Amino acid sequence: MPEAQLKVILLRYTADPEETVAMAAKLCYSSSDVESLKGKIAVKDQKAFVGKLIAMGHMSPLEHASFTFAIEGISRACSHQLVRHRIASYSQQSQRYVSEEAGFDYVIPPVIKGDEDLKRRFEDLMAESQEAYNYTVGRLREKGIKGESANQDARFILPNAAETKIMVSMNARELLHFFRVRCCNRAQWEIREMAVEMLRLVKKTAPLIFSKAGPGCLYSPCPEGEYTCGKMKEVREETGK
Repeated sequence: MPEAQLKVILLRYTADPEETVAMAAKLCYSSSDVESLKGKIAVKDQKAFVGKLIAMGHMSPLEHASFTFAIEGISRACSHQLVRHRIASYSQQSQRYVSEEAGFDYVIPPVIKGDEDLKRRFEDLMAESQEAYNYTVGRLREKGIKGESANQDARFILPNAAETKIMVSMNARELLHFFRVRCCNRAQWEIREMAVEMLRLVKKTAPLIFSKAGPGCLYSPCPEGEYTCGKMKEVREETGK
């Protein structure tokens, strides 16, 4: 049961996302037909226009640009947080249809990994969970309960630390919200690490749309109120803002 390692891949995204956003916005105010409007946008740099849209808070055109990620090496605890973002599409590896008898990978929190005694106990518990899972599947088979029917009950033994794989699709507007709350210092460490990597990838693809993406304190007062981490200056220095 090796320790899981985070891996985020940007699989697909809307072609020319910033041009698509510009076309969606200009269609609202133009009497031109779609083909001529498309031609006008293609030959002109849309950076200033898209930047103006974002500055004005005219965000609905951003919903036409979509990004799909494949994510591995996160825990079930992390995926439970991720799917709370409802304006998105998810396809997650099933513990019902995929057996964990060969051994499940798992995520160890850094504070536990840094303490030899806690780490050893944690790994022992993972091994015990694996043993209990395999024993349960074996006993259920003896009772004539096999395949997914056995897996769906045996999975109750698996811990939140168990690694999962998931595909996620979000539009640019939802991603900006996602980064605002999940890149924050107060976000749980694992989903924050994942969000930071997702942001790094989309910035390469749509640098203008995501030029000011990140925790909510980058360009405005901390939205966490009395729960602020109190490190706005450090956060801005880290990101070069």
